[in-house]
Amino acid sequence: MTPRVTHVRDGSVAVLSMDDGKVNAVNDAMLDDLDAALDAATGARAIVLAGRDGVFSGGFDLSVVGQGGPAAEALVRRGGQVLARLYQSPVPVVIACTGHAVALGAVMLLAADVRVGADADVAVGLNEVAIGMPLPEVAVALAQERLAAPLRRRAVVLAEMWTPVRAVDVGFLDEVVAPESVVATAIDRAKDLGTRLQPDAYATTSQRLRTTSADLLQA
Repeated sequence: MTPRVTHVRDGSVAVLSMDDGKVNAVNDAMLDDLDAALDAATGARAIVLAGRDGVFSGGFDLSVVGQGGPAAEALVRRGGQVLARLYQSPVPVVIACTGHAVALGAVMLLAADVRVGADADVAVGLNEVAIGMPLPEVAVALAQERLAAPLRRRAVVLAEMWTPVRAVDVGFLDEVVAPESVVATAIDRAKDLGTRLQPDAYATTSQRLRTTSADLLQA
């Protein structure tokens, strides 16, 4: 079976691309492939995580989490573990948000250092409350860390969805570019970070900044 996440090197940058042929739903298979790709990225000076054309990720697989029970709990727990790997990465993480980023897909944006989005007719945001799912504490902590204070309640509690351009103001993205330039721009940003920042200093300083949210991810 073709991996849902591929890994290639572009110089010192590890480029990880998610593509399940659909909405990049996060299920056990996707998490297996993400873990494997992150393992393969060891030794890179920076990481780019990209989606497929039109979609970054639609979040957890609702066919699993929507049913509740032990399987849903286990999937959410595993998702938190992979999110922790991104958030606590020892090297900078840049996301190429190639399209829709919903629920866990949007939380991944909050866990990265730099987020480059596609200027397209797509939605970015945390829709959990709108579909009857309380937002996990760690997602709220990341939102408090990254989202603009005046818009935070609308994004987290009122489940508003945003265009990529508006998502820059909210704090989900740092910039938007033409859809065909998203991945290349993200790689450029990652190369700059990998060259400009000293790895040990990055890892130590990032850990000190992110202590509170990191504690929740370990819970």
